Amino acid sequence: MSACETCVVRNRAICSSLDDEELKALNTIGRRRTLEPGESLMWEGEDSVLVANVIDGVLKLSTGTEDGREQIVGVVYPSDFIGRPFGSTSGHGVTALTESRVCIFSRRDFDAFAREHPALEHKLLQRTLAELDRTRRWMLLLGRKSAGEKLASFLLEMSERLVQPGCVGAPDTPLKRFALPFSRQQVADVLGLTIETVSRQFTRLKAEGIIDLPSRREVTIVNRQALEAEAG
Repeated sequence: MSACETCVVRNRAICSSLDDEELKALNTIGRRRTLEPGESLMWEGEDSVLVANVIDGVLKLSTGTEDGREQIVGVVYPSDFIGRPFGSTSGHGVTALTESRVCIFSRRDFDAFAREHPALEHKLLQRTLAELDRTRRWMLLLGRKSAGEKLASFLLEMSERLVQPGCVGAPDTPLKRFALPFSRQQVADVLGLTIETVSRQFTRLKAEGIIDLPSRREVTIVNRQALEAEAG
């Protein structure tokens, strides 16, 4: 069986628009790669030579400021597509937060394949628009929401994106318990808060019975409705 036929995100990834013969053709130009936590796949400002589907794991998108600080500008999850098709340079770095598996394609090969398969180009457009919508929601979160609303929104997004794939054709179920792929400092960096504020908000949500914290990296959503209300 080809890698595409056994892929666990086949029905959710960008290549879900392709039939079996097209998947076989796509499989010939792709390869699997495993990334260790902290290992980078793409670098900001470098030539855009790769694109990839995320099969498993969580990766961050980051950019650097002039004084050398890192800003996390996005997070990608299983079934997400990363890279810049039809582009010349990478606008941000891509680094694994957890052990991750990706399906990598040469950008030039992928661009040529996409031009010959309109359904794939259409899927790319849909993903691009969905990403634009997420970016606009993120701008609202960073610009207008309180610290508590920011953290609650962030936890809800994690529970929805770190899904347990259901049966074929069935919707994915948000997780009630999951491991954060971020440190407290990284959560603070993503949300534009201090680490002290993030820690206080975690403690408050736990004290109010909305979440539980079995360990420093694990989160259990005890009362989802209350967390949604907290997110505004």
